[in-house]
Order: sequence, then C-alpha cells, then structure tokens
Amino acid sequence: MPGSLTSFAPMADEAPVDALTDDAVLGGRISLLQPRCGHRVGHDAILLAAATAAASGQHAVELGSGVGAAGIALAARVPGLAVTLVEIDPGLAGLAARNIRRNALSERMRAVALDVAAPVRAFAAAGLHAGSAQSVLMNPPFNDALRHNRSPDAGRRLAHVARRGLDPWMRCAARLLAPHGTLTLIWRADGLGEVIGALGGFGAVAVLPLHPRPDASAIRILLRAVRGSRGPLALRPGLTLADADGRPTPAAEAVLRHGAALQLDAAP
Repeated sequence: MPGSLTSFAPMADEAPVDALTDDAVLGGRISLLQPRCGHRVGHDAILLAAATAAASGQHAVELGSGVGAAGIALAARVPGLAVTLVEIDPGLAGLAARNIRRNALSERMRAVALDVAAPVRAFAAAGLHAGSAQSVLMNPPFNDALRHNRSPDAGRRLAHVARRGLDPWMRCAARLLAPHGTLTLIWRADGLGEVIGALGGFGAVAVLPLHPRPDASAIRILLRAVRGSRGPLALRPGLTLADADGRPTPAAEAVLRHGAALQLDAAP
C-alpha cells in the first residue's frame, strides 16, 4: 500500500473515554469509536460504501473520511482491497486510525491527516500519487452556509458546511484516480445539477436516488462517474429506505445491516 501512516495530534489517542462512544455498525460487522458530540456516523457513510465499486488488489481512497466509517465498511466488504482514509481534522484522523486497528484492518488500511485542497506535494509526501487509486469515494460537506442553519458545534460545521464548494474535491479525486477509475459520492438530491456541473473529465455517470419513504421525494443521491469516459448519464431505479409505516425496507436492510452492495454499474 502506498506511503506510510502520518503522525496525528497526541490527543487523538488520548481522548477521555466519556468523550467517545463505541458503536456497532452494519449489524455488528464493524465497530467505531466516534465523538459523543458533533458529527455522528449515519446511513450516508454506509450507503456510500455500498455504492463503491472495488476489487481485491485495488486501491481505494476515501476523501473526508471522518472516523473512517465508509472506508472501513468498504474494506470489510471487499477482501484484499487497500484503502487510504484522508481526513482534514487530525483528531478524527487519529480516531480513524484507531478504528482501523480495532477492526483488524491495519494490513491494508491507513489514515492520513490531510486537506483535500493541500498541494500535490503534500499528497505525494503521504504516498498518494497521481493515478494511484482505482476508486475514490467521498461525502463532501454539502450544506451551503448561506442557505442552511450552521451548527454551533465546530465539528458538525466542518463536516456539514461547504466552505469551498465541490471543485477542490473533484480536482483531488480526478488527480488520484487512474484512467477509467471510478468516483463515488453521496450528495443532496436538490444539488444534483451542481454535482453534474462539477464533473469535468468524468463520464458514464450513474445516479441512484435515495427516498426516505415510498411517497417522498429523494433526499440524497448516490453518484458514480468514470474518469476519462464519454459514456452517457444513466438514472438508476431509486432505493427507498423505509416503508409507509417507517420500517426499514428489505432492500435498505440488506445494505445497512447486512452489508450488501448497491449496483450503479455504468460502462466506461
């Protein structure tokens, strides 16, 4: 696997026990330490992992990984896949490193504390070279500070509020991906046009809408795109997360509890 583990803030491994929770995810398949207050792991991370296409022997990079939920879920689903987690917050990157160890994935996973907008040389110093990944997955902050209420919690603001838009994330993903590598992301459904507009250099775009209930409009979209492809856009059948009574649908349970993959296949 490229590079070596970067150093973290000392407090990352010394957080008071009562400042963290230990949570079972994917029906107990993985466990995650995460801050008790601030941004918390939710369905988005697991859905993102499920939608990411990857294979044994490949390298995947998660940008903005937080405590590592999506990347760890992906590695748990795909044996032999190497995964690098990239996170701007050194404290969360440290927790991601702890979560890698406690899920017995150290042989093929690592976490680095790095901003997606950092210079190319900073990525190279961390062993993340241009064209070194076959898959990039990401859940960028997607709330516009001018349109959405900002959380008083600094961690939640960093995770949820877009400060620089999508462009730095897209440039970083495009640089890291090998030709015909795949980018997978989750975003607000009402921001689909923004995502499509930022996909310069990508094609074969597949979009899967996520509906909270059968009678509700989509609230999220999962999107997969292929670097360097000229393939057309495809709108996939949507996934409904809960039935009319609020119970998880069998399709959602298969993904969120049992670790099934979501199919967004798009030909390069």
